[in-house]
Amino acid sequence: MQNKKDGGAHAPRGMSREGIVIFSYGFRPFFLAAAIWAIVSIDLWAAFLTLGIPLATEYGALYWHAHEMLFGFAPAILAGFLLTAIPNWTGRLPISGRPLISLLSLWTAGRLAMLASSLVGVIPAVIIDSAFLPAMLILSTREVVAGRKWADLKVIAGLAVLSLANILFHLQVVKAGHPELAIRLGLGAYVLLVTIVGGRILPSFTRNWINQSGRTDFPVPYNRFDAASIIVGAVSLTVWAVWPGAWASGILGFAAAVFNVVRLVRWRGWTTWPEPILFVLHVAFAFVPLGFAATALQAVGLPELAVLHIFAIGSISLTMLAVMTRASRGHTGRKLKSSRVTNLSYVILLVVAFVRPMAELFPDYSVAILMMALLGWTAAFGLFAIEHAPMLCFGRKPLTVR
Repeated sequence: MQNKKDGGAHAPRGMSREGIVIFSYGFRPFFLAAAIWAIVSIDLWAAFLTLGIPLATEYGALYWHAHEMLFGFAPAILAGFLLTAIPNWTGRLPISGRPLISLLSLWTAGRLAMLASSLVGVIPAVIIDSAFLPAMLILSTREVVAGRKWADLKVIAGLAVLSLANILFHLQVVKAGHPELAIRLGLGAYVLLVTIVGGRILPSFTRNWINQSGRTDFPVPYNRFDAASIIVGAVSLTVWAVWPGAWASGILGFAAAVFNVVRLVRWRGWTTWPEPILFVLHVAFAFVPLGFAATALQAVGLPELAVLHIFAIGSISLTMLAVMTRASRGHTGRKLKSSRVTNLSYVILLVVAFVRPMAELFPDYSVAILMMALLGWTAAFGLFAIEHAPMLCFGRKPLTVR
């Protein structure tokens, strides 16, 4: 009989040395699938815009694009993060093997159904797609409750809002209405998760790095100010989602921007610039107050699409790319050092985050700006996939012998 040390059948799930490596931990299949879908979905959108190739004609190509960014690509990264982070928070074993394959299959079925909605029917496609986020919500809630980590229920609340926003998105599309409210609610849920999780990991990662550098100018740890910032941000995002452009939304957006600028200063992120894999997390979080400031400017005429893309690409997607690269290295036993290829992917997506909102500000150049953004997006996630696919598919974390 083999024992745990030898990687036998009795090894805890997620820790076995046998079986398919990519299904040994949640971040592996979901990060890789998210990167691939980021490329495929945006290139399909580009083909529709430039060549007129039919795309989800019954559902609507524009709505399909918005949906697949918010509720297709992004949830895969969120799932990979939660399936990896929650076991660390709770001390419980990670989901792996057949349950993980089932989750990935459910997500994949949603992507295929939405893409082929004209063939399978819009309603069946909507039903299939709507199953994944609630499944993740149930699974994540079970793990957090079983681990008695009640403070982490606020992360679960964000996942619940996403699940409802996805269903609302479908309802608004099916009823021939524009899913504006659902889009803002979905983006708001992601931004809120960034403010919650970012407030947890950024000071911690920064403190560890500064400590290893032999310095003592540590960031301010999480305290009541951070809690107040999250509350102000949540209220601001809620009001913006329901009443975008209203003066109340503008005032709250300005207040949330100020709170989050102060948080960034307290975390001393500028000191981490020699370590790009950490510094990029601070840069990505800087788009949170920038996005809140944009909601304030929306009250005086800033186009909503510009606001949406500041949040979507800067606050959310850049944070996700940074988390993907860090987790992929750390959880496969590699040094937390970014390569030149990884750094290039950061820079490209950062440029996209600045460029894409300009399409609404300079309509005469919107086509050229959109093409630049689409190419940059493809390049950033393509570089991630090329560099990280081998470690996600084959690299096991070395066993620690005690």
